[in-house]
Amino acid sequence: MRFSLAPVLICLSCLLAPAGAAAQDALFSQTFASPLTLSPALAGLFPGRYRVAVNHRSQWGQAMATPFSTSSFAADFHYDFHPKRRTSDGFGAGVLFHNDRMADAGFSVNQVMVGGAYHKRLDARGTETLSAGFQAGVVQRTIGYGDLTFEDEFNGLDGYLIGAGGEVLPENSVSFGDYQIGINYSLTPQSRTAVFAGVSLHHLSQPEQSFYALATAGEDIEVTNTLYSRYGAYVNFRIPLSLTTQLSPRAYAVTQGPHAMVLLGTNLRLLVNDSDGTAFHVGAHLRGARSVDGFAPETLIGFMGLEVADFLFGFSYDASVRDFTATDRNRSAFELSATFTGLSDDDAAVPCPKF
Repeated sequence: MRFSLAPVLICLSCLLAPAGAAAQDALFSQTFASPLTLSPALAGLFPGRYRVAVNHRSQWGQAMATPFSTSSFAADFHYDFHPKRRTSDGFGAGVLFHNDRMADAGFSVNQVMVGGAYHKRLDARGTETLSAGFQAGVVQRTIGYGDLTFEDEFNGLDGYLIGAGGEVLPENSVSFGDYQIGINYSLTPQSRTAVFAGVSLHHLSQPEQSFYALATAGEDIEVTNTLYSRYGAYVNFRIPLSLTTQLSPRAYAVTQGPHAMVLLGTNLRLLVNDSDGTAFHVGAHLRGARSVDGFAPETLIGFMGLEVADFLFGFSYDASVRDFTATDRNRSAFELSATFTGLSDDDAAVPCPKF
């Protein structure tokens, strides 16, 4: 069975979202394990001097020969202007590499972002922090034409004559600049409930991302595909239930053009060994999305994590909560995350979120 390029590109635009969300951006289910994709304001806002985070998502493996994948690598650091003072302001900087790939069509989106954030202490105890951040970078979208064939290339018997069709294909690569901003508020009193909340705006300039934009510029019908700005808001609580147990209810809402998504859930952290910081994490989240049928629950996400010293490893699995049809079974996905936070002797007192 062969197909034309136009339906493929339409399908690809839908594939850039998490299963069922139908938004333009790919988002991780472990949203809070990928802080630099969540908000630029979180650069350098963590209990350590430097941090490295790796995330990988694989989805639609049952429906495709090679699953659609999303991967990111991020590294950031923070510096206080007066390291010995809890009330010192500080700043953070980081770099983010992000990739979405659909191997079956040779389609990929590569993103490189650099950014920084300023962290302002608001009280004399250093428990309140207001952060503002900015990211700038380049995005490249590419698609391979080598595996595409068309109806007018059919030889009438049993094969296709590659290149015999009359299709005029555009350049298979498009690049553009991209910018994001964010604000975060942290309240972290010792031995009491901590709160981390923020808002972010991605794709500030709403760049053009169509493969056809340049080829059709000035024609009667111009083909464009503007990347909608993405507005996000999140809140995360850290509630100590005992000396060894913490509960973290959290929520994340995002809207992008006509699309919207809400993620609600909680994580439980169980401390096993206080000397080396070994702890288990378990959690569950429910994701809802707005589609042509309205807003409804889409996916149930189960999460398990292991924290050992300065490392935090996470695994999550997405399962559809719609009617269990063959189409919905193909919406399943899994994610892996790993975070390393480099600490110094006095960093344990830094009032910053650790997601």
